[in-house]
Amino acid sequence: MRILHTSDWHVGKVLKGRNRFEEHTRVLAQVIEIAQAERPDLVIVAGDLYDTAAPTAESTRLVTRALSALRKTGARVVAIGGNHDNGQALDALRPWADAAGIELRGSVRENLGDLLIEGTTAAGERWRLVALPFLSQRYAVRAAEMYELTEAEANQTYADLMARLIAKLSEPFAEPGVVNLVTAHLTMVGASTGGGEREAHTIMGYAVPATVFPPNAHYVALGHLHRAQRVIAPCPTRYSGSPLAVDFGEEENVCSVAVVDVSTDRAAQVRDVPVTSALTLRTVRGTLEQLATVNLPDAWLRVLVREAPRPGLREDVQELLPNALEVRIDPDMLPDRAGARSAQRAGRSPRELFGDYLDSRGNAEDGVRELFDELYDEVSSNQ
Repeated sequence: MRILHTSDWHVGKVLKGRNRFEEHTRVLAQVIEIAQAERPDLVIVAGDLYDTAAPTAESTRLVTRALSALRKTGARVVAIGGNHDNGQALDALRPWADAAGIELRGSVRENLGDLLIEGTTAAGERWRLVALPFLSQRYAVRAAEMYELTEAEANQTYADLMARLIAKLSEPFAEPGVVNLVTAHLTMVGASTGGGEREAHTIMGYAVPATVFPPNAHYVALGHLHRAQRVIAPCPTRYSGSPLAVDFGEEENVCSVAVVDVSTDRAAQVRDVPVTSALTLRTVRGTLEQLATVNLPDAWLRVLVREAPRPGLREDVQELLPNALEVRIDPDMLPDRAGARSAQRAGRSPRELFGDYLDSRGNAEDGVRELFDELYDEVSSNQ
């Protein structure tokens, strides 16, 4: 059977104040084109369909239309909730999804069988998929207790609880002659972050070892980390990565979807198919004179300016580079004050403290200190 594995769409993402809806529309249109060309039996969307738990109506329409279009290619479609998604809101779409022939799993529910999806390809090959949405630590404990696994003590780690839950869900994998699949929204120990993930749900106890997956799984389709990569595990395990760079920390990522060919008697073969519809993200640095030579009209830019700070510098840069979404002084231009003693605050006036700050940032612009005095006097008088 053939699987198209994608994740981390993050529809609704705003980058440095810039709405990227048009880019998302193009990206998802290209994902649909890839599905039409590859003719997968199953499409897996491994979480983070949205960038926020409260998506706009426009974002919801885009996601639902994209899922419907993927279903119209003839593939079964399974989508799970990620840490950015509102699981209950996705579950509220279940009546629509069921009517459209789409398997949508926003959160873990009381019915264990709800997370186990089965199907048969047009060629008659049976498959079984454990579809596990993102679970916070709090709900992982509740889920473990709900499924009457071995006693879930409060001091058990998130990894312990996830291992127990996946083991319980994958018990039917013992049946021969069926392609066994898992999809989950998790951080795996040893995997590389993409650069734009939400740190609180990537570290701080959320990383789990690859041993949580059963060795008799034929393929594990992961979401959450935005860089496409294989994970060393007891079974073929992979992140598809995001189909567009979500933030400037991801500018070196190669955006793609994974096309997987797998059967009960053949190891999973994976091809990464590039997705190129979004604008690229680039970091450039230099003086104004050097920046004037930059020619990147099809990229969003982060600009590191190699000049002393001054009023109006940002506006000058954005006049040269209209696609500059982030403008700041190159850290190499700031004074290195490592090891220097911080100024004593006691007994010093606000103007002196502000002067120390300006000195530390290399700002000697005339009139800044005087402007601070005027503002400070105005605020003090109002108080």
